[in-house]
Amino acid sequence: MVHKIARQVVTYLKPPLSFEDMVSAGAVGLVRAARDFDPAHKAEFKTYAYIRIRGAILDELRCWSFVPTNLNKRIRQAQQLTRKITEETGTAPSDSELAERLGITVEELYETFENARAQHFMSLDDSSEESPALGRLLAAPHSNSPNEHIEKAELVEKLAEAIEQLLEKQRQVVLLYYQQQLTMKQIAEIMEITESRVSQLHASALFSLSTKLRQWKDGRL
Repeated sequence: MVHKIARQVVTYLKPPLSFEDMVSAGAVGLVRAARDFDPAHKAEFKTYAYIRIRGAILDELRCWSFVPTNLNKRIRQAQQLTRKITEETGTAPSDSELAERLGITVEELYETFENARAQHFMSLDDSSEESPALGRLLAAPHSNSPNEHIEKAELVEKLAEAIEQLLEKQRQVVLLYYQQQLTMKQIAEIMEITESRVSQLHASALFSLSTKLRQWKDGRL
């Protein structure tokens, strides 16, 4: 399980981090899961361990994910412009349109997306107030609280709508990565494209989904 989860985040890695660092962090998460697990809660250890391992790996990744100030500024500009265009036209801008409006190349835009994803600035992989955990939402988790169940059901509905509005290749990457839990390499083989192109599509899709869900949260959708 540790190695499987570590392989899922290989695309995010930047020096000095390595795959071995992710495995080490995951192993620490596994040890902590074994130490803290309480069978009285009637949860499977495998499920509990998965959450702790993934959390430890993402924490390690986040600690080393530094983005220069100029890229942070570009990320904010891209988010603001995407929201503006979406509100004005009802449709999210294409990558080429957004790059043109920002005055940068499409490759520079993808670099912006990937840096943002690496530091979990807008990634839906992490679970926080502004970024729901996409993997867990697609897995249709159960909730004990009626209020939580209703809120999550509404969020899942909005997420499903947002995914349906993605470009076909973006949608395919999202579903294969989160629902089928395939690696970027495996997805590249299935779609017959390069692994770097899969990474670009993934980063672009997350940016689009994040923007749509934040607009919904703010009451603008």
